[in-house]
Amino acid sequence: MPDFENHEQAREWFKGEFQNRFSLRGSHEVDGKRVFYYHLIKQPEKYNRYMESFAKPVKHEITNFDTFESYSTVEISDDGDVSFTI
Repeated sequence: MPDFENHEQAREWFKGEFQNRFSLRGSHEVDGKRVFYYHLIKQPEKYNRYMESFAKPVKHEITNFDTFESYSTVEISDDGDVSFTI
């Protein structure tokens, strides 16, 4: 993975590598720096079922870690710093 100068460079690189399996989930300011949270989708079927469950009015429960194994979280800051959770 290259060194990035900013969020836009990092986002474009990940989008180029992973296309529609790289999805923005939100952003938040941390210590005066904007951080963007993305999901890198590893198992699209499991991931999509999980995301669709939030649209249903029925309470859903997570009973195992399979759902969390379907994606990794990528954090990219405004200045291009990148961190992962597996």
